[in-house]
Amino acid sequence: MVRDDDLLSVQEARDLVEKAYQAARQFRAFSQEQVDAVIDAMAAAADASAETLAQEAVQETGYGVVADKIIKNRLGSRGVYQAIRGMKTVGILREDSQAGIVEIAEPVGVVAAVLPTTNPTSTAIYKILISLKGRNAIVLSPHPNAFNCTCHVADIMYQAARQAGAPEHVIGCIRRPTLPGTQELMKHRRTGVILSTGGTGIVRAAYSSGKPAYGVGPGNVPALLEKTCDVKKAVADVVAGTTFDNGTLCSSEQALVTCEALREQVLIELAANGAYLLNEQEAAAVARVLITPNFTVNAKFVGKAATVIAQAAGLSVPPQTRVLVANVAGVGREYPLSAEKLSPVLALYFVKDFAEALDRCESLLRFGGMGHTCSIHSKDEARIREYGLRMPAFRVVVNSPSTHGSVGLTTGLFPAMTLGCGALGGNVTGDNVGPMHLINIKRIAYEKRTAASLSGGASAPAPSSQLSAISYQPAAVSSSALTPDKQTISRIVQEFMAHKGVTPSAPSALAPAPSPIPHPPSPAPAVPPQAPPPAVVDFVSESDVRIAINKQEKIHIGPRTIVTPAARDLAGGNDVLVMHHSATSKRN
Repeated sequence: MVRDDDLLSVQEARDLVEKAYQAARQFRAFSQEQVDAVIDAMAAAADASAETLAQEAVQETGYGVVADKIIKNRLGSRGVYQAIRGMKTVGILREDSQAGIVEIAEPVGVVAAVLPTTNPTSTAIYKILISLKGRNAIVLSPHPNAFNCTCHVADIMYQAARQAGAPEHVIGCIRRPTLPGTQELMKHRRTGVILSTGGTGIVRAAYSSGKPAYGVGPGNVPALLEKTCDVKKAVADVVAGTTFDNGTLCSSEQALVTCEALREQVLIELAANGAYLLNEQEAAAVARVLITPNFTVNAKFVGKAATVIAQAAGLSVPPQTRVLVANVAGVGREYPLSAEKLSPVLALYFVKDFAEALDRCESLLRFGGMGHTCSIHSKDEARIREYGLRMPAFRVVVNSPSTHGSVGLTTGLFPAMTLGCGALGGNVTGDNVGPMHLINIKRIAYEKRTAASLSGGASAPAPSSQLSAISYQPAAVSSSALTPDKQTISRIVQEFMAHKGVTPSAPSALAPAPSPIPHPPSPAPAVPPQAPPPAVVDFVSESDVRIAINKQEKIHIGPRTIVTPAARDLAGGNDVLVMHHSATSKRN
């Protein structure tokens, strides 16, 4: 029997989304207390399995370090849980009585979650928690090289969610992951939003799917050691960041930039932290191993230890080597190690001063890390602020490893495994993505001012100071004031039309029209005259309609009659206006 994995994957994605959609419809009726009970149960279950899942991830993918993946898994379970536990995501979120606004949470429905091979379990834990916190269902699309460990996360958390009362099929995982299956998941009519973490190709596919999407961009993180920094701690932090889980986070340090004055201290501390300084030939050999001729990262060496990379490059390095460091002369394609490497390999730049350091860090970000992350180590607050203002990155980590700080392990940033790069990186947000990104907010808005007060009752902007001085009062218009009001309105209309360059085709009916030929008075008729035909007016205001309603009269209008929107609305339910299509000359 012929099996087509792509077709099977597509059908599986369709089935999972349809089931998730039905679950989401049930889940949206849950109270905040019910949702939080589900979150409590899932976070506890994921945390209890953190070590097992870390081992499975390293075993299946070959990427990273078990001890570090345990930390990441607990960031997803404990860290995210602590950040969202008291967050209100159901019902009325906020009321502003002064503005007259009430904000209400509305879930997006089905979250299509695309998972990476570098962080397959921690990212799954995190995405499931933030999705269900917003009363959404979620369908995971694992990387084909990590689907066993990713779907194991889904199974553990789904079981816990169900025991806590969550609807059936609220969490799904594609077990035959293929690119067509992932594309079907993203484009499915029931999918509400895409939460994509992975390579540039899959993120672009998410943004081109026609669905709302949160994606991420690559990181090429520079770490600046300013001259006032604690060099010993700063170098240790940079090495800790670039070696954490063998550099599999996009926010891990890719380059260390510092001034010449700190050269000797920095080199001493690098050696003390397990760095091996490559010479020019060794650096070229490592670059050939890590960066392909197409200038992409060689997936074979992503997340591999420094010693493994060195061996592949034909180098002999001490067994305790943690990071390979190469002096790099510039930034760009002619300097392969100036790019993102996703491994414990660090580019090293010595510059003459702070101004040149700023230029170098900015060029690194612009080369391959726009909008992502950068870091600075300094005791000079003014220079920290200058660096933060200058860098095209949405996370500027200060005096901490950028890897740990960017995801909220060592900073107050929201703990997240999806780090937006904003418009600079082609993303819809620069935030650390959380539950509030996966709900919509609808607003009840109470009237704070009447529509009539916006323009003084007129249907168009005032053309003159005379118009702006008129205050519209819909009540208390007496019949005795009818003639003066109409004369005033006629003049205003004429001024407005003149202001707009429109010449009236006939004299206004609201102002007396001078007769070009004087006529002697006619003798009194011998018999009572016939009733004249109805007078067709040129202009109708809301006050005219109110008076007609009070008198139980009709207002006769023609094709050229100007009727204000307020007058038409009021007359609509009272049968006041009578149209005469043939009327062209009769006036009142």
